[in-house]
Amino acid sequence: MTEPEDTESSEIAEFRREARAWIEANHPGDPGFKLPQSFLEVESDQQFDYLRDWQRKAYEAGYLGLDWPEEYGGGGRPGLQRVVGQEMARANTPFFVNTIGLQWAGPTILHYGTEEQKRRMLKPLLSAEEIWCQGFSEPGAGSDLASVQTRAVETGDGWLVSGHKVWTTIAHKAKWMILLARTDPDVNKYAGLSYFLMPMDVPGVTVQPLIKMSGEGGFNQVIFDDAPMPRDALLGELGQGWQVAMTTLLHERGAADGSGGAEIGSAGEGVRRVVELAAQVQRDGRPASEDPVLRDRLAELWIREEALRLGSQRARVEGLCRDRPLALRLMNKLVFSEFAQDLADLSCQLEGPAAQLWLGDANAPDRAEWPRAYMNSFGMTIGGGTSEIQRNILGERVLGLPKSK
Repeated sequence: MTEPEDTESSEIAEFRREARAWIEANHPGDPGFKLPQSFLEVESDQQFDYLRDWQRKAYEAGYLGLDWPEEYGGGGRPGLQRVVGQEMARANTPFFVNTIGLQWAGPTILHYGTEEQKRRMLKPLLSAEEIWCQGFSEPGAGSDLASVQTRAVETGDGWLVSGHKVWTTIAHKAKWMILLARTDPDVNKYAGLSYFLMPMDVPGVTVQPLIKMSGEGGFNQVIFDDAPMPRDALLGELGQGWQVAMTTLLHERGAADGSGGAEIGSAGEGVRRVVELAAQVQRDGRPASEDPVLRDRLAELWIREEALRLGSQRARVEGLCRDRPLALRLMNKLVFSEFAQDLADLSCQLEGPAAQLWLGDANAPDRAEWPRAYMNSFGMTIGGGTSEIQRNILGERVLGLPKSK
């Protein structure tokens, strides 16, 4: 495999060595309790505190927010955050708990925020002092996001919010919410939406946990009952909410430049881990890794993983994407989420009946990480727009096909 540093400038290669050394010296290690596999499963105070401490430590060391301007708490060194992301993926470090803030809210505020909003919001977002959640989906508006019915009614000194949001990750720990709400019910549904930076610690906000099929929490529903927002909670212009939300979704789907806060470095080393599992599992008295059919499947997954990594590099070179500049970026969320699901599926097949063993069972291979990953993978193919929605987007925006009816 060609490593990223093989073709890098001396400056970036030196920074990579520094980042790698810091990560090796400061890796928080195994905490001795169950960690969530992603920010979607953070539920306990113990998990949250461990992950928040890790994010704060990385930020204070200068390895988070590198792409963002210094005046907003960033590092002012564009292009280097991806290097840190790659090295953290290599070292299998914990994720940053404020993922929604770092990858979705922060870039959107940088794009649309007032100077006051940027100076107020971004630094505590980077340091994990203030956690963010996302208030987009509703019980009757998931894939059809433009149909949201949560209302924001203007008052003399601000707004009153009423409605119901669902699948609201980490809302139980959040200080702020990026909120899409209807401000004008009498115009086109797209034109009647506005985008807000909603405080969560105000009267009229009720957060209720939702438990997934894996038995884990992290998701919530949020009920608003005339919850107050200040006037300066509006991000962008009144009625511009759909446009601002599409910017957020481009970042959520990995289709935008400069997420800046904590760019995901690569697809990780998933196939390598499955190869190790295959060498441990026995089939007919021999390691499963000697099965030629399995080896073909592993090779196919390795090709997909390597294509993800190389595609990420190619997307940053304008000359290689001139014919279809959006294609690779718009494919990212679809291809990665389905790759991760297929990887977890194969791992569960390898484990056979042992895949039924769950967290806490001493006999569960890899501490039941693969069955848990398979269950959680369905959230990846749904959140941020289902795989079906992603294929529609690719058909319309990349291939130029007519809109679906």
